[in-house]
Amino acid sequence: MAKKKISIKDIAKSLGISITTVSFILNGKAKEKRISEDLTKKVEEYIKEVGYKPSHLAQSLRLGKSKVIVFMVEDISNQFFASIARKIEEKAYKNGYKIIYCSTNNDPEKAKALIETFKVRSVDGFIITPTPNLESTITDLVDEDFAVLLFDRWIPSIDCNYVIVENEKSAFEATTHLINNGCNKIGFITVESDQIQMNDRLKGYTKAMEVHGFPKDILMLPFQNPVDQGLSYKIQLFLQKNSELDGLFFATNYLAFEGLQALNTLKKRIPNDMLVVSFDDHYFFKLFQPNISAIEQPLEVISQKLMEGMLMMLDDQIADKQGFRIILPNTLHVRESSDAKK
Repeated sequence: MAKKKISIKDIAKSLGISITTVSFILNGKAKEKRISEDLTKKVEEYIKEVGYKPSHLAQSLRLGKSKVIVFMVEDISNQFFASIARKIEEKAYKNGYKIIYCSTNNDPEKAKALIETFKVRSVDGFIITPTPNLESTITDLVDEDFAVLLFDRWIPSIDCNYVIVENEKSAFEATTHLINNGCNKIGFITVESDQIQMNDRLKGYTKAMEVHGFPKDILMLPFQNPVDQGLSYKIQLFLQKNSELDGLFFATNYLAFEGLQALNTLKKRIPNDMLVVSFDDHYFFKLFQPNISAIEQPLEVISQKLMEGMLMMLDDQIADKQGFRIILPNTLHVRESSDAKK
């Protein structure tokens, strides 16, 4: 069992003095606050004895805040993350904060290295889309009193605030929409990933198919950079093998781009031969002919909630690690690609 971290409260209780007194001594204000040398020495010796290490919060109170927030995502060039970044930057600037952007490429070692780098630079907070195997690193950040807010995905095993969307519910609604428009053989194209948001999208599709008693047809593609990886060809093979499919649901917009190319190669007409829906709306979907139905995540509200939660934590308005957990609804935009077949 992990050793319990000593807090200022523990020190105060053990020595029979107030938390405020301990805090003043830790922050070098003992003389200013007329605290006796004997008591100051007693506290300092006890701190050494128990191995207490000041938290980031205690240090920031002494040294002042950096007014810098880290925005760490999977890929900052991705349209979804870039859009959120732009909106957050505006809101942060208006509140006197600056944003540092970085990409993890979903690599846990890179994520850990970046976090350690920013920690020693005394940034004030982290907005993170976590990679796999990042639980202990994020737990340490929270325990050290950094303001930490997860988004796009969260980690059920740790106590941490987050802003996410209704992935499972939206996937269920999109699949049901295809069923209601005449589909009974719907393929779900996703990626091999342990990320909770991707698992929830798979759950939503699976639940809808099971509720209606229809068979599931799922293509799991490697989780990788989509550029030049032959994803379109793999989708094409899946479609040829499952020629009876009458609907397709893509778990991400970049998979939909590859899927549309595959459908075009196979001369499949949308919506006559195949109804199509994608998660993550994109401006391209409204330009494509026919227009592609898609689930839109509320970018403006996500960015608003992220900055709202971060500022509340930085201003000590949220003391609870579970005090800011937001789940936002998405919007399914029904367009020509999922109209009932003629």
